[in-house]
Amino acid sequence: MTTPKVSVLTPIYNTNPEHLREMIESILNQTFTDFEFLILNDSPENTELDEIVNSYRDSRIIYSKNDKNIGISASRNKLLKMARGEYIAIFDHDDISVPDRLAQEVEYLDMNPHIGVVSGWLQYFGDRNDILKNPEHDLKIRTFLTQNCCIAHTAALIRKSVLVDNNVEYEEYYTPAEDYRLWARLMNITHFYNIQGVLVKYRWNNTNASVKQSGAMNLHGEEIALDIRNRFPAHWELFNKQPDANRTLFRMRLFGVIPLIKIKNNRVLLFEFIPIIKLKWK
Repeated sequence: MTTPKVSVLTPIYNTNPEHLREMIESILNQTFTDFEFLILNDSPENTELDEIVNSYRDSRIIYSKNDKNIGISASRNKLLKMARGEYIAIFDHDDISVPDRLAQEVEYLDMNPHIGVVSGWLQYFGDRNDILKNPEHDLKIRTFLTQNCCIAHTAALIRKSVLVDNNVEYEEYYTPAEDYRLWARLMNITHFYNIQGVLVKYRWNNTNASVKQSGAMNLHGEEIALDIRNRFPAHWELFNKQPDANRTLFRMRLFGVIPLIKIKNNRVLLFEFIPIIKLKWK
């Protein structure tokens, strides 16, 4: 069996059938074709998902199911162990990759062997309609990682050797911020780059893990950010020299614990994730 250049890894869990089809077809229709598409069902009782995935007669799809629900981080690690590709493409179960996403990312990693992770911008759609523009170069990315996760996980392409050679995998404790923790660990190991263009259309609605689990995500996010600041104080100092528009200016918690309101990047966010209004400073 020929070894593919890329392994696309997608765990699914009670995914909306229409969203699942859109996600699958966005990968099968990529202009770059040398990949295997590993789909792992972590809701094994949901047989409708079996029917949908198996309806695609494409040999690049490798479908499997967990015997029981094991959670997102454990499922991601299981997929990592199954992957045969040189590069790992992360992709979530209800998003849409633009047609040349893999082509752009593979070309960049091929041309830049010192870079271990490449990602890009997200185009939100659904209940939110804007573009998440992440910083481009490694230094700026590291600087902003001291405050928040500025590498779009669902749009990332990773050198598998960076993970395997350094025994790095997802840590269940940090779920649902397991991606931020992954980047934090890789800061000691490799370099990052964000392509300055939309690579993935990111579906935003009340069923998103980032919305439903915003409390846990924020608590773990603060823990991860603190660890990064302690390990990379120069990057934290550099972040603090950024214009105020790039920083969290205000945060309110209900009973001092539950995230309620945050003002960041000139936006007022409910539960620290849901945009309410954009502010204009004079």
